[in-house]
Amino acid sequence: MQPLSRRRFLTIAACAGVFAPGASAAAGVTQWRETALGAHVTLTLSHPDAETIAERVFAELHRLETVFSLYREDTALVALNRDGHLPAPPFELLECLGLCGRVHRATGGAFDPTVQPLWRAHARQLTNGAPDPEGIEQARALVGWQGVAFDSGSVRLARPGMALTLNGIAQGYIADRVAAMLRREGLSEVMVDTGELHALGGHPGGGDWPVTLQAPDGDVLGRAGLRDAALATSAPAGMRLGGTGPGHILNPATGRPTGARWRLVSVTGPSAALADALSTAFCVMDDRTAMEQALAAFPGMGLMHLS
Repeated sequence: MQPLSRRRFLTIAACAGVFAPGASAAAGVTQWRETALGAHVTLTLSHPDAETIAERVFAELHRLETVFSLYREDTALVALNRDGHLPAPPFELLECLGLCGRVHRATGGAFDPTVQPLWRAHARQLTNGAPDPEGIEQARALVGWQGVAFDSGSVRLARPGMALTLNGIAQGYIADRVAAMLRREGLSEVMVDTGELHALGGHPGGGDWPVTLQAPDGDVLGRAGLRDAALATSAPAGMRLGGTGPGHILNPATGRPTGARWRLVSVTGPSAALADALSTAFCVMDDRTAMEQALAAFPGMGLMHLS
């Protein structure tokens, strides 16, 4: 999967009181903009200690960037893919890999972070402008979650050329981590948006945080309210390989981009990481009953939208 720029923006709105949308710094609302995790980050706070909280939020985001980013050469994930092993892995990487294993089992292998070699093969094919079925098959032979082993001492990939992408779960995982940090700061009306959503409490103006479920072509397929819950949405046509190629979600079983049966899949529950991974997996699953069985493995997770 592509690096952590699948969505363009990461925004965090956190409030210690009621403020209206568009309120200015003069009204007690302060906004910061930075770049982290390959995205533009907007942090909006209304809090007496807003500046201190903002510093800690950005420090956490940049720290997580050194774990999960595929953009930089100095990250844990890049080192693992380059060397095939990673000694003394960060706790966050181990925790995320543990979640990956659970979702892989629950979805019958539909979620598989070892598809990164397939991404590379498809990218080469698009760059060269010619079909490369042999290259795709060679990359497909490197796919298989059973080739990933990890414990507190190391992460190991079984075969040379194997590589991981965590873009189907890391954005949700990061949303969970930031939300947990803000909860520890005492904030209770928070929306964290990393491309996947995690809401603490409701909207500071009253009611739930409003969410619009929108297809890549702009069609509005539904609306929902979010309160003390996470939400992740995946769309096979949401991004295209090379910008104009086929959909960005690859089927581990075939090595090809998934078909266009589903326009939009939204999963909700207490964990944005799980919602992210499950919504990604469901894009390559045809059977709704199998989806419900996968959801049953994760208490509180549910299918909000499927079309």
